[in-house]
Amino acid sequence: DGYYWITGRVDDVINVSGHRMGTAEVESALVAHPKVTEAAVVGYPHAIKGQGIYCYVTLMSGDEPSDELRLELRNWVRKEIGPIASPDLIQWAPGLPKTRSGKIMRRILRKVAED
Repeated sequence: DGYYWITGRVDDVINVSGHRMGTAEVESALVAHPKVTEAAVVGYPHAIKGQGIYCYVTLMSGDEPSDELRLELRNWVRKEIGPIASPDLIQWAPGLPKTRSGKIMRRILRKVAED
């Protein structure tokens, strides 16, 4: 019918170079990688793109963070979604902050990404 319906929260949509993208899509691509156990994605102010893609990634037990793995994850997301979704920053996180009900506290992650 020509309409788009946003099924997630509005604050979980970022605008990268004029392209609106749901953070859940990038998170799903990251978690599909065999070395990633959990991921959270937020937007942050980017001088050229408007908003950049900032990813917090928790690795599987036994996997070590490295620059090679960071590049591998960027390429993985590019392959899964497309070049526009390629993460600008990937920060390794031993765990993500959560509420008692288990939801990721994105407000805290956004604050860290903006600083």
